[in-house]
Amino acid sequence: MNMAVVDWLILVGALTFLVSGVFITRKYMQSVADFLVAGRTAGRYILSLSQGIAGLGAISIVGLLEMNYIAGFSMSWWGITMSVVVLVITVTGWVIYRFRQTRSLTLPEFFEKRYSRKFRIFAGMLAFASGLVNFGIFPAVVARFFIYYCGLPDSIPVAGIEISVFPLTMIVLLSIALFFVYSGGQVAVIITDFVQGVFVNLVFVAVTLYLMFQVDWTQILEALATAPQDASLINPFKTSHVEDFNLWYFLIGVVVVIYGAMSWQGTQAYNASAKSAHEAKMGAVLNNWRGFPQNLLLLFVPIIAYTVMNHADFAANAAHVNGILDGLDSKPIQAQLRVPLVLTTLLPVGLLGAFAAVMLAAFISTHDTYLHSWGSIFVQDVIIPFRKKPLTQRQHLRILRLSIAGVAVFIFFFSLLFRQAEYIFLFFAITGAIFFGGCGAVLIGGLYWKHGTTPAAWTAMITGSSIAVGGIVTHQLVDDFFINGQMFTGISIGAACLVYVLVSLLGKREVHDLDKLLHRGAHAIKEEYRVIDEAPSRGLRMLAIGKEFTKTDKIIYFASYAWTFSWTVVFVIGTIYNLHHEVDDTGWAEFWKIYIYIQIALSLFVIVWFLIGGANDVRKMLRALRTMKRDPSDDGIVRQDVALSEPPTEEDDDTRSRS
Repeated sequence: MNMAVVDWLILVGALTFLVSGVFITRKYMQSVADFLVAGRTAGRYILSLSQGIAGLGAISIVGLLEMNYIAGFSMSWWGITMSVVVLVITVTGWVIYRFRQTRSLTLPEFFEKRYSRKFRIFAGMLAFASGLVNFGIFPAVVARFFIYYCGLPDSIPVAGIEISVFPLTMIVLLSIALFFVYSGGQVAVIITDFVQGVFVNLVFVAVTLYLMFQVDWTQILEALATAPQDASLINPFKTSHVEDFNLWYFLIGVVVVIYGAMSWQGTQAYNASAKSAHEAKMGAVLNNWRGFPQNLLLLFVPIIAYTVMNHADFAANAAHVNGILDGLDSKPIQAQLRVPLVLTTLLPVGLLGAFAAVMLAAFISTHDTYLHSWGSIFVQDVIIPFRKKPLTQRQHLRILRLSIAGVAVFIFFFSLLFRQAEYIFLFFAITGAIFFGGCGAVLIGGLYWKHGTTPAAWTAMITGSSIAVGGIVTHQLVDDFFINGQMFTGISIGAACLVYVLVSLLGKREVHDLDKLLHRGAHAIKEEYRVIDEAPSRGLRMLAIGKEFTKTDKIIYFASYAWTFSWTVVFVIGTIYNLHHEVDDTGWAEFWKIYIYIQIALSLFVIVWFLIGGANDVRKMLRALRTMKRDPSDDGIVRQDVALSEPPTEEDDDTRSRS
């Protein structure tokens, strides 16, 4: 089905609403810190929902639909254990809490404080390079989605010349994202991302509910039964022949969650936007809840698509989709478009446009965030450390915007020319490992181990990135290489950890003052929340609820514990039972049916909960930005015991310009 006039009106209306939000919030951006981290004024709900949709993005939606079409329900069973790992990380404030205590605007800025300025520059260059390559395919994937989902032509005539729609679509999409980030920096990004997050969650639940009435469970079970033996999409204990997205992919993913906490810098501004370390920690805990609507659709819709493509009742739909896919030469691109094309044959007028609006919102949320992140990192951690005299605020903001525009130009041409040779999430894994393959060891070691050394940081970062780059080159030269992107990521992580520890222990001994770095004890900043003054907890006490917790905080913690450990019990009992008894697909189908119903109920609750909490955070955030006093020296420059120089005033800037 092609998009009707109503669908296009919904798409345009959603964009108009978001643009109006930018015009309303842009006046609140008044300093470099506002542009980079929204003046550190964000509360927990807006942090959680905005960062969630920024991290999801249109390309991630396409990638997850692609992955779950291959993996089905089965991998969600093993993913239940992941929730325990995520809970422990979030309730302890693993990495994010201590990083917020450092008051660093970017991760490489922390590296300068902990290691050296030269290492900051190197890490900034590496983060920037890794981010650009990883970001490079985003516009291409999303442009193809809109072209095929909306039924756009391959080309249009302009002055008698046929112009390809593919690059034009990328230009339009990137221009929209640039407008958002140019206008208000992180202030506009974080607030509009919140609005987009609410909208995306509402549409996700609506689409899921509609599809449940279009395809019944009998048809789903019959279609999933056609999967090859030992590659089951419904029984997690019969998946030994599932390629790429199998148990090994999941196990490495668990390691990445622990090791890579805050290492990936695509959403780096959110790492420092919280109004306190405690709010950053609570925002991370809320991530255990805000993902329900997104996870619901991204799990269930690929199952519906698989049913449509493999059940006789939907032969006409499958023939239409296959007819389009057969015209594409690239298997990765076919895999990306299969589920979206199925949706065009199922969704009615209205929902078709609403889902297109969701993808546009998801595109904007990720691209404005990523453009902001990579452009900011290049300026803050590559350009500024070379300068002897700080920039004026006007100069600083101007060069940030120029850098962001340069990122947009690069990813446009990268998307236009790059040959994608594997699935989206495998590409993400290997390109992301260029930086976080070594970064996790350097970041965790720097925050938690006073004996981690600067030579160890250099060695770990170079080791991790070298293995990842080798993997990228190998996949470009050798088709179907037996080590996929996720496995290369695991190898780079293991090697980086090993060399960091060995070089620190065997090299020249260093002892760093973590209290000074984290603003604790005698170095505490009184304006910050009292939790920063408290001594760090150790061992099992890290799971305890401290004095800074309100009654609401305690309820959220207890609910998170209860929910996660309840499913852990289900997992343990289910695993033991399946290892000793044969459970047929009918039994598993009934389990997944109940699982989906529970997800729907919780998704509806979460939408209302986060809408109320987030709206309250937005109100407080705007009030703080309207009344707070800005510090012009809060610009990401690391000043030692003696300041490099006083930040120049705008009058100084004008005087130099006239001279």
